[in-house]
Amino acid sequence: MADGTKAVVDTSAADGAADEAALAAAIDELAGETAPPTTSGEDADDADGDPPKASSPTTEETSEITAPLSADEIRAELSAGEAKRKPGTASSGRPAGRPPQDPQPTHDPRDTATLPRTLPAPLRHSGDMIGHRYRLEECISHTETFSSWRAVDEKLRRAVGVHLMASGHQRARAVLAAAKSAALLGDPRFVQVLDAVQEGELVYVVREWLPHASDLAKLLATGPMEPHEAYQMVRQVTDAVATAHRRGQAHLRLTPRCVLRTDSGQYRINGIAVDAALRGLPDEDAERTDTRAIGALLFAALTHRWPFPEDRYDLQGLPKNLRDVPPDQVRAGVHKGLSELAARALFDHPPHHAEPISTPEQLAKAIALMPRIRQPEPELPAFTPPPRHTTHALPTAPNPTRVVAAPGTGPVPAPARPGPVRRSRRRLRRVIKVTAWTVALSAIGVASWQLVDNLRNSGNSVVTAGPSPSGTSPTAHAATHTPVPIPVKDAQAFSPAGDSKYTVGKAIDGDPGTNWVTSWYNDPLGPTKPALRDGVGLLLDLGSAQAVSSVNVQFVGSTTAELRIPGPQAAGDPAKAQPGDFTVAAGKQSGTALDYALESPVTTRYLLLWMTSLPKDTDGKFRAYVAEVKVSG
Repeated sequence: MADGTKAVVDTSAADGAADEAALAAAIDELAGETAPPTTSGEDADDADGDPPKASSPTTEETSEITAPLSADEIRAELSAGEAKRKPGTASSGRPAGRPPQDPQPTHDPRDTATLPRTLPAPLRHSGDMIGHRYRLEECISHTETFSSWRAVDEKLRRAVGVHLMASGHQRARAVLAAAKSAALLGDPRFVQVLDAVQEGELVYVVREWLPHASDLAKLLATGPMEPHEAYQMVRQVTDAVATAHRRGQAHLRLTPRCVLRTDSGQYRINGIAVDAALRGLPDEDAERTDTRAIGALLFAALTHRWPFPEDRYDLQGLPKNLRDVPPDQVRAGVHKGLSELAARALFDHPPHHAEPISTPEQLAKAIALMPRIRQPEPELPAFTPPPRHTTHALPTAPNPTRVVAAPGTGPVPAPARPGPVRRSRRRLRRVIKVTAWTVALSAIGVASWQLVDNLRNSGNSVVTAGPSPSGTSPTAHAATHTPVPIPVKDAQAFSPAGDSKYTVGKAIDGDPGTNWVTSWYNDPLGPTKPALRDGVGLLLDLGSAQAVSSVNVQFVGSTTAELRIPGPQAAGDPAKAQPGDFTVAAGKQSGTALDYALESPVTTRYLLLWMTSLPKDTDGKFRAYVAEVKVSG
């Protein structure tokens, strides 16, 4: 019973009696108006005949769980079993005509046809180790047949996702096959399957974990997507699924929780083939199934409604009387082209007699023919004019000429408002102030320009003052020098740790589209990490001593680096020297395009590009991408 298959192969009379007792007990419970069983229909068909066990709460959708058997269905099962046993039985209790059971069957007991249709999900707790490597952290979902966890790979110190299933389950072999085929896909647009193992009573599948990604259901929680964002989502998802189908793979269960958007705006798809195998979904008409699923994703992104009557993924379903309705008739303001595309992919009979789309390849071609939807311009903040200065609102000194009315007399008339002469004087003073400031600023600008011009003239006169010893007048080298490209003969990864010494020609091949990638690191470089180096370098060999005046470096991603030349201790073999044996020729700069202009030309054969801060990649690793290095003399 440990592997869940022994009870299936053994079909003795004791098992038949146990089946009858279990069915009779179930009828008595139903007749006595007891609580309904919590096991699914798959559990009722289990050949073990064990009493049903209460299943734990699950986060799986209720529409995908089979309802329990009714009392009439159980009576029918019991009657059918008795009818098969009515012919004469032997004295040993075995039905007549039934051959004795072979104690060593010739067929393979691991055949999926002999395995139980369902087994309870393996019971595990936070902190348990799987395969002596993966430590379970948090249970993400739990169904009757499998559970999904967030775990930690203790060997590589990274977060992973783990699916657990009993190895005796009928779907176990299909899950392993689906996981292994998904791992061979090798497309970075899909969440990678890292491991798939059967170990004793347990089958587990390990996948990549994206902690900073958000699924489509979460993105739609606040409302529908903008047309540009919905266009990017359906284009990237369709291209990835079409590529998978060309390689013989299908997803078969593409839902809003399987589509993840990373911080960089790229969409990745989780659970290809594995999610469908875990739930036992058939693979008939796989292309139409995945195409219809993409149409449902686009419909939900445009309307914030699920295109079917039931409510799913925190989205409200459509009324039951609405059938084959395009998104622009569900919500106003929907992009016309995207609405037609969603209807053609989702419905077998699209409105307006449009031609349906039945494969991801056709959908990808239809998206390519659409006019590109541009990203909307960012809205500028509303301009608020500064408050106007009103001189009459300022506190003023008491007016000594104010007349106070005597008791018993009428009200004193209000003083007259300033006349036009006083307002014109105030306006004149403002004009004079503005004019004075303008003249002052102009004078400062002219004086600065004249000062710079005089300094330039005096500098030229100093350079060309006296004759040179050869009889010709010298010229300023820095002003008239034209950079001459110096070819780089060879390049090596400079790594004192000795783990990355090989030629890296992509950094000096003259093509910025190619690049050399350094090794990856879990933590940023720097002296604060004693276990790590404080930098990684690229050693350039010019072939012979050259007068170097500038170096231009292009990176992919912002990188911090400095330019060094060999010192006296590195004069013999710079490739075997230490970073401290080099002298800094140009200080640290950060960015994607760095220009190191030396104050005066330096004659050297070797140059060291020393990188001290590497960009963080989408997978959380730190690595540098050197696209091109150009040296000038």
